[in-house]
Amino acid sequence: MTVVREPADGFDATIHAPNRLRVCALLDAVSEVEFGVVQERLDVSASVLSKHVSVLVEAGYVKQRKATRDTRQRVWLQLTGAGRAAYRAHVAALRAIVGE
Repeated sequence: MTVVREPADGFDATIHAPNRLRVCALLDAVSEVEFGVVQERLDVSASVLSKHVSVLVEAGYVKQRKATRDTRQRVWLQLTGAGRAAYRAHVAALRAIVGE
């Protein structure tokens, strides 16, 4: 009989979706990054990234800063303090689940 353990404290279903997890991992490594760079690194469409970023913004995990640069509207993304803490707790929970 296999014993199923409950996910460790810190597991976050909002972050766990693969693209949102990748967004958080990328943002955890920098202070701020342009939306287009995230899109390029994750190799997803702007609409897919926008939907995932919206979920993270609504959760209070990501902050967007909009500004005009070279006559174009640009968006920069950064993890909030709560987002960074949630992401790191989620990674720790995943490590606990797999026994690291």
